[in-house]
Amino acid sequence: MEYFVYIVECADTTLYTGITTDLERRLSEHNQSEKWAKYTRVRRPVTLVYSEKHASRSEACKREYAIKQLSREEKREMIQKHWL
Repeated sequence: MEYFVYIVECADTTLYTGITTDLERRLSEHNQSEKWAKYTRVRRPVTLVYSEKHASRSEACKREYAIKQLSREEKREMIQKHWL
């Protein structure tokens, strides 16, 4: 099963990083569901700004952790390079 590490930008310009097996479903949950991600629920709408695939949940979790350790500026640089 493939896993995605993703970053969304919230309406207040903050960044949220997570993992999922289905990006489209997860974005819909961030923008519409009342069940998941308290952080993004009050910062809607969110927009996908970065994603990458991983072969296992373990790899995805390690990468998510590494991204969360980056500063906001480092995350912005990574996003910029990815979308160029």
